[in-house]
Amino acid sequence: MSLMELLAAENHLDTTMGKAFLSERVVVRGQDLHRDLGHLDWFAYHIYGITGRIYTGNQLAMLSYLWASTSYPDPSIWPNNTAALAGSVRTTACLALNAGLVGCEANLFGVKPLKKVHDFLLRCQQKQQQGHVLADIIEAEIAQQGLIYGYGRPLASIDERVPHTLQKATELGLADGNYLKLALAIENYLIHSRQIRMNIAALDGAIGADLGFSNDEFHLFMNLIVYAGLAPCYMDAVKKTVGTFFPIRCRSIVNQDVSKRQWKKT
Repeated sequence: MSLMELLAAENHLDTTMGKAFLSERVVVRGQDLHRDLGHLDWFAYHIYGITGRIYTGNQLAMLSYLWASTSYPDPSIWPNNTAALAGSVRTTACLALNAGLVGCEANLFGVKPLKKVHDFLLRCQQKQQQGHVLADIIEAEIAQQGLIYGYGRPLASIDERVPHTLQKATELGLADGNYLKLALAIENYLIHSRQIRMNIAALDGAIGADLGFSNDEFHLFMNLIVYAGLAPCYMDAVKKTVGTFFPIRCRSIVNQDVSKRQWKKT
C-alpha cells in the first residue's frame, strides 16, 4: 500500500456492497434491502450478500442441505467439543458458538479442505479443456500436494453423507453438473488406483462450483457448515454441573516424548 492510497482512503468509506441511509433506505449491492430484497428469506439473503446472485428454490434447498447434513450434534467432534467445553464453564452462547466455528478452520478439517477441493476442481476442469488427461492431472496434484483434498477420510473409509447428498441432488434436478461428474470421475480413478473414495468435501465443492461459486465465495458460504450442531452441544453441557464435560485426570494423559525442554537463563 502506498502513501497516496492510504491518503485517498482517509476519512471516508468506499464500498460497493452496501450502505444504510438511516430513516430513508438500506442499499445492498445496488438493491434496496426492504423494497427489492424483502421477499428473500435469511438464507437466500445471506447467499446474495456473498455472491450478488439470487438462486432458485431448488438451488437454495441443495445449498441448505450441505449445511444441515454436516451439522452433527456430537460433542466428540472438534468444533462441538469446543462449544460444549465453553458451555461447561458457563461461557456465553455467542462466545461458545464462535469458538466452535474457529475450530472448523483447520487445514485437514472443515472449511479449508472444502476451499482446496473446490479450487482443485476448477483447475482440473480448466486443464482438461486445455487437453490434459484426467489421470495425469490427478497424479501431478498428488505428487505436488501429497493428496487430493476431498478424497479419503481419516477415521472411516466411507463418508455416510455422500449417498444422501447425491440423492438430494438427484431429487432437486442438480445431479448433472459438469463439476459433479468430474468429482465422481476423480473418485473412480482413485478407487481403482488407490482404493480411496471421496468424502463430502469433494461433493460439496463440486456442487458449489456447478452453482457458480468462486473459490472465495464458496469459502465464505461454507463457514457455517457445522453451526447447527454446535448449539445442541452447548445446551447439553450448560444443563450439567459446571466443569463436568469430559474431565480427564492428569495421569491419564500419556506422553511418549522423552525429550526435555531446554530452558534458557535470563
